[in-house]
Amino acid sequence: MLRREKAVIIGGGISGKLAARVLSEIFQEVIILERDSEPHGPFPRKGVPQGEHIHALLFSGANGLEELFPGITEKFNASGAVKINSTQDISWFHHGVWKLRYVGDYTTILQTRPHLEWHIEQYFKNIPNVTIQYSQNVQNFIYIEEENRITGIEVINGSNSIRTINADLIVDASGVNGLSSRWLNKREVHIPEETVKIDLSYFTKTFQLPDNQNRDWSIKLLYPTPPFEKIGGGISKVEGNRFLVTFMGYHNEINEKEILKSDNSFIELAKKLPKLDIYQELKVATALSSTSTYRVPNITCRRFDKVNNFPNGLLMIGDTICRIDPFFGQGMSIAVMEALALKELLANETYTNQKMIETFHQKAVKIISPIWNMVITEDFRYPETIGKKPAGLSIQQWYAKNIFLLSSEDKDIYNSFIKVMHLLRPTSTLMHPRIIKSVLKRRFTNNR
Repeated sequence: MLRREKAVIIGGGISGKLAARVLSEIFQEVIILERDSEPHGPFPRKGVPQGEHIHALLFSGANGLEELFPGITEKFNASGAVKINSTQDISWFHHGVWKLRYVGDYTTILQTRPHLEWHIEQYFKNIPNVTIQYSQNVQNFIYIEEENRITGIEVINGSNSIRTINADLIVDASGVNGLSSRWLNKREVHIPEETVKIDLSYFTKTFQLPDNQNRDWSIKLLYPTPPFEKIGGGISKVEGNRFLVTFMGYHNEINEKEILKSDNSFIELAKKLPKLDIYQELKVATALSSTSTYRVPNITCRRFDKVNNFPNGLLMIGDTICRIDPFFGQGMSIAVMEALALKELLANETYTNQKMIETFHQKAVKIISPIWNMVITEDFRYPETIGKKPAGLSIQQWYAKNIFLLSSEDKDIYNSFIKVMHLLRPTSTLMHPRIIKSVLKRRFTNNR
């Protein structure tokens, strides 16, 4: 039953659309304000500079996306996405060893991010109370100081005319440097946050590969072994029988000017990966695109649940709360999990808007915190990484590396690791007595 009147969402990316999907069940009208122009197909958007690189939708994200948009998985597959067995069709070199490969219980869909976003966008054509307005630049909030309440926004559209939109709820899904953080900082509202400097850079190009009957994988990942190696890469089959190739480097390890010189310069970078597998593929490949770049100097996690006098009527979601290291492929799945948490809260008819907002920010922290800790534990393997280190870092790193190495020989441990990595199980799953025993046995055996 529609119980509330109007919600406005700033940002039409994945987290914004996911929020709109769940809000559409409660609000009579939902408006998404997107600064990019209207897309006319599954093409990269200017406002999503990371969109051209390899993306992953983890099991938890894929399951949640299907729950929010029933039938969307089949639409992905019918329009060319590549459905793979998650342990058989992935070739993964990690911390100096190859993961086990076998026919497992899970499947993964390989596709470009524009392909995924396009199908989500089409779904909204069948939701009559949601509208997406393009070429909209949100400039400011309408704020009632005496009530500490945001009641709307000021927008500049493509013709530079200013208008106001009043709403019962404003959702900021505009990203890490979005309007809300700037607005709060300008008003000297302190936002507790944690920032870690990783100086990560991405470089991606699309290729066509010749047919090869010996190619027994659909995606191959070559991770660097820190702290000595800082460059990794991946090659993934996507829709249109194309292959995305992404190289990444921590702490500005990749010379951007050099790699952008030519297709050959891009291919030569593959020689710096831990293995030459991707280079061997690219030697006979045909480039289909220019090289796309994306840089992540810092990752940031903000605690809006701890902000004093946080304004009423404003909810944060997606990268506005936390931009995580994208190398681990968890960003989209976190957004899905947040949307499902929001859906659950909206179903509680006793909650006022403000109670729902406060509770959501608390739930978002519970979703993000263990993932954040897991990611920065890996980022801090590089001494150049700057930020607050988690407690017991060296022990966590030692234990995690043993799990990674055991994943190359112990199927049960690898299965447990996959479930944690794909956000289906908590990290405590890897502390099962049998797994602890295997880790200690490995340490004892190797130290003899």
